[in-house]
Order: sequence, then C-alpha cells, then structure tokens
Amino acid sequence: MTPDEEQEFGDYVVARSRRLCEFAYLLCGDWHAAEDAVQSALAKLFVAWRRLRERESMDAYVRRIVVRVIIDQRRLLRSQRESSWAEPPDVTPIGDAAEAMPERLAVLAALAKVPPRQRAVLVLRFFEDQSIEETAEALRCSTGTVKSQTARGLRTLRALLATELTV
Repeated sequence: MTPDEEQEFGDYVVARSRRLCEFAYLLCGDWHAAEDAVQSALAKLFVAWRRLRERESMDAYVRRIVVRVIIDQRRLLRSQRESSWAEPPDVTPIGDAAEAMPERLAVLAALAKVPPRQRAVLVLRFFEDQSIEETAEALRCSTGTVKSQTARGLRTLRALLATELTV
C-alpha cells in the first residue's frame, strides 16, 4: 500500500469509526462487542483497500462487513455454548448521559430485546436509512425476508415500548 493510500485509509477510519461503532452497538447491544466488530471490519477493509475502486459506496461495504462480523461472533459464541446474548444488554446512552432523553433510552432498551435478525433489519432500515434491497444484500437474504422481518420487528418493538412506557 502506498503512503497516499495509507493516508486515505487513515482519514476514512478517523471520519467513520464512531458512526460504525454506534451502528454495531445497535446491532449487538454491547459496546465491547461492537468495538471488536468494528476493529475486525476495519482490519478486513485495510486488506482490501487497494482493490476497492468505488470510494463513494465504501460505507455500505463496511456496514456489510460489520454485520457479517457480528453474525460470525454470535455463531462462535453459540458454538461455545455461551448464553450472554440471551441476557438483555446494559443500555448506555450514546453521548452525554445528562442530555439523554428518556424516550431514547426506552427505545434502546426495547431494541435490545428485539430478536437479533429483526433488530438487524430495523437498524439497517431505520437507523442507517438503507433501502429494502440494500438491507437484503447486507444480510444476504431476499427482499421478502427483509419486509417480513421489518413488519415483525416493528410489531415487537411497539409491544415492548408500550410495556416500557406504561411501567
């Protein structure tokens, strides 16, 4: 890799790391796992950096890597018979806790309880503003699966929020 390419990669990492960590956190509900996933994704991106031509679509490419890394982490944990994903994650607000809104905390807590596949679809569709097709590509599934998982995920999230807000 040339020094210019290394500088370009470094600039990309500095500009996108925080947003990628927030994205990964929304997918897995654990800051440490999210940071690990982003680090793994960026390592994979570094290896492929010279081959990548379309820098404009880089964010979508990196998000796909993050999703796959998180899925692989979960498979590994499941195969090792760890059940840490069965517990709701502790919800820490993004940014300053004093400025966090109760509604945001309620949404994050409820989102952490949504089943993983539905959560991934909701995060990609509504937090990352991805199209149905882009979401299907990132999750390697059909557009019909994205639509059904979106409907189920929204139904689950609404039910959880109704319970959270009435308690």
